[in-house]
Amino acid sequence: MKSFCIILFFTSISIFAKTSNILLVVSDDLKADALGCYGNTLAKTPNIDRLAKMGVIYDNAYCQGTVCAPSRASFMRGRYFGKNEITWGEHFLNHNFSSTRVGKIFHMRVPGDIIPGTDGQDIPESWSEKYNSPGLEAHTPGNYACLNLNKFTSELEGRESTRMPNRMFVTVDYEGDGSDQPDWKTATKSIELLHKFKKQKQPFFLATGFIRPHYPNVAPIQYFEHYPFRKMVLPFVPANDWNDMPANAISRSNSANYGIDRFPDNQKRMWAGYLATVTFMDEQLGRILNTLEELKLDKTTTVIFTSDHGYLLGEHHFWQKGNLREEVTRVPLIIRAPTYKYGRSSSLVELVDLFPTACELTGLPVPDSVQGKSLVPTLDDPKRTIKNTALSFIPKGTSLRTKNWSYMKYKDGTEELYNMKTDYKQFNNLSKSKENLAQLLRHRKLMEERKVAIR
Repeated sequence: MKSFCIILFFTSISIFAKTSNILLVVSDDLKADALGCYGNTLAKTPNIDRLAKMGVIYDNAYCQGTVCAPSRASFMRGRYFGKNEITWGEHFLNHNFSSTRVGKIFHMRVPGDIIPGTDGQDIPESWSEKYNSPGLEAHTPGNYACLNLNKFTSELEGRESTRMPNRMFVTVDYEGDGSDQPDWKTATKSIELLHKFKKQKQPFFLATGFIRPHYPNVAPIQYFEHYPFRKMVLPFVPANDWNDMPANAISRSNSANYGIDRFPDNQKRMWAGYLATVTFMDEQLGRILNTLEELKLDKTTTVIFTSDHGYLLGEHHFWQKGNLREEVTRVPLIIRAPTYKYGRSSSLVELVDLFPTACELTGLPVPDSVQGKSLVPTLDDPKRTIKNTALSFIPKGTSLRTKNWSYMKYKDGTEELYNMKTDYKQFNNLSKSKENLAQLLRHRKLMEERKVAIR
């Protein structure tokens, strides 16, 4: 009787499952508007764009953590604040899937864990197999630049690297084919595993984590040649942009603090280096997608592509991440699932929604600890709405995104409110505007209701 129940259980999964396997691909520090399919006319991202044409692309996807560690802990557990709850990998292992990590899925310090090839904050119980992809990072022989210091050299000595204060502004271009780079190694191992999975009958969950375009921006010179720095256009920042921002909204990682305000051309070089590594990462994704198609695994495998959070490259004179600006909280998200049509969704969605989506697609139960909602209804019909709000968090405060508004509240009680229909770049804080008091009160209430609901 016991064996019969087990057979019946797995048979019921296969009946209701809409896909056999899951491939989760996570890019690191990738802003949505750095991709062609999200409207960037300079970016060369043919493979991500190809995936978008085959699946559903989400225009309004938001991360919950705005730096690597909390974001990854969140979406890998399907919770707004992930702690010790069950992970994707553990859940899939418990239901007879293989579960394999290649590269960075849970937090790894870049470059701190990449150079020695260490695990970072990985959860080993999540995986039946795991593989790291080491690389030399800023120590790669080639043309090194530390752009906020206006330093250019080919010498290996004196380069900014792990835990050093200016490592965020480093680029390296060099002569090579890229096979020494972590993301090339990650793609190569993923391809090797796909060939192995093709031969086995067990369904698989493969989590592939690229580290680019996270700093340092290292890639072969041919990728930099796509982006001559003089052709880069810096974000417009109005005079006195910070005047209506609360103190807690002003990032310490700004142009003046790091000195890159003195070097406008180097700000353009930052964009060039970032986009060069986006293109390099895109090419590695393309290698994996090609293998899926060659092995005909695309017929049975859902591909989910996203990033842990967005990034700032001089917008508001801010750099990097860790705040509540739209460029940081909004992330790219594409889901290509077998038997579903392609489309574009404007529904608000959150990264916590990915875990339950993967469960529904594979016919698995959703763990009780998961707080997200399945996005499968939007795969059936991209015009469907899943949520009316999305939350993002930093230690100092919380943001709430609705269809046309962005609201931030900080722990000292200060606020920001932006009309995203007329002020998408968030230049005019309306939180003290009498004309918008009703919207302010509405969003205060919505935020409190959401916070209560996720406790």
